[in-house]
Amino acid sequence: EKRTMTLIEKNGYHDSVYINAAKIFQGIHTKKHKDRILVRYGDDSVSPMLTFKDQYFQRVSYELAFNALKYQDLLEEMLLDSCVYPCHSIPDELTSLLVVMLYDLQERKFQAREIFDEEEPVAEVRKIEHYLYSFRTKLAAALARCRIKHDALSIEYFLPETIRKQAQRASALPLCVWINTFKISLEDVFGDLKKKGFTRVESVSDFDRYTYCMDQHCNDVLVFPSSLKEELLNLDLFADCKLLLQ
Repeated sequence: EKRTMTLIEKNGYHDSVYINAAKIFQGIHTKKHKDRILVRYGDDSVSPMLTFKDQYFQRVSYELAFNALKYQDLLEEMLLDSCVYPCHSIPDELTSLLVVMLYDLQERKFQAREIFDEEEPVAEVRKIEHYLYSFRTKLAAALARCRIKHDALSIEYFLPETIRKQAQRASALPLCVWINTFKISLEDVFGDLKKKGFTRVESVSDFDRYTYCMDQHCNDVLVFPSSLKEELLNLDLFADCKLLLQ
């Protein structure tokens, strides 16, 4: 299971991730002025109860929620333009789930999610999933119209230029990783990484594909190229919390 995390993200998430992402989004979504409200999100006065299976599920739940937040205006426009929203069978309390699942659906190019036998199905997730997928053609057409309307090459161009540049800079920064010395020694980390094909170099300027270096100021911090993020998070070292992404 640890080895298939990246694949899961490309083919969709477990039901619990969508539920947690929806609860997070419910509390952080941008609230419109009363005379501009077209999409209603129900009551968010009560703090949600979040339960995560492990660190991976926590990370992707927050990533999904914040990605939906970044594109909230676009996702709402897609729902309204396609006439997928409003729907009498979907209460306002499930609108957040509708939005986060729509973000994920368009990320998968409107392809069906892979269902894993071992996961516990959540009725609300399956209901929203079936509803969105049944309108996938209309939603894809709505996205295309939005892109033409806003002259956007991709959905990233719906973001303000300052945010786009911040995201580009952040994605290019090296990854800092803490060694959990309560669980593993530095020498064992070095040995494990060597077995996985990683080479230790002197500094960031020496980075190639599968390389890393020690932080100059903290001897329990390693630095990796940003391009290795997903591959690193799939390692047992991360799954077992022996390495922690800063």
